Amino acid sequence: MASGTYDVEAAARYRAAREIPLEGLTAWREAVAEEAGLRAGQTVLDVGAGTGAFAAAFHAWFGARVLAVEPAAAMRGLIPAVPGQVEALEGRAEALPVADASADAAWLGSVIHHIGDLEAAARELRRALRPGAPVLIRNTFPGRCADDLRVRFFPETAHGIDGYPSVEAVTTAFAAAGFRRTALRSLPQQSAPTLAEFAARIDREADSKLRALSDDAYARGLARLRAAAAEGPAQPAVSWMDLLVLR
Repeated sequence: MASGTYDVEAAARYRAAREIPLEGLTAWREAVAEEAGLRAGQTVLDVGAGTGAFAAAFHAWFGARVLAVEPAAAMRGLIPAVPGQVEALEGRAEALPVADASADAAWLGSVIHHIGDLEAAARELRRALRPGAPVLIRNTFPGRCADDLRVRFFPETAHGIDGYPSVEAVTTAFAAAGFRRTALRSLPQQSAPTLAEFAARIDREADSKLRALSDDAYARGLARLRAAAAEGPAQPAVSWMDLLVLR
């Protein structure tokens, strides 16, 4: 969770290109409701909150109070603050700026591969969560990414995902802090109403996976995506990611 990765322009480009509209996250809302049972007034710890898309979603969906922890000042500045309800905090997974037993759930969205010390992060989450509270991890994992839209059209991005912590590695790291895995679910999300709209939103500089590709690999992937959009103009841009739940 490096704090120097994003400047103001990069953070704004990330939000424009990468955030998924709430209407595309119905399956995630339902899964979180089932796994966490959140109620109005409870507190969610959003670790690595980025520009706050899910912080805003948790408040809108469940009436939850959200502590949005983000190390990058430029990203943190774009979190939509709601006084007393959504609070942006400077911090890292390994050193959370919250009191002991202060949260009813923790959310780690597309951040697990940015954490340098998973065991330290797990210990901090154990400290910050109330007994029995879940850790909800939304991420792409090695060997489970074939239905990711970027991997579908830019298959070379799978090589970068191979370097991410696996489900087993994350489970083991969290077990050392007393957590056990209670669920692993693959869930859809609609990034755009059509593949053409998804293609139009792609910003290579806002996506580390795409930045890592050669120019030729990127061009081939974009051509695949545009061809698929032309062949199926009504096809929605649906991607799949995993929800790993530990308690």
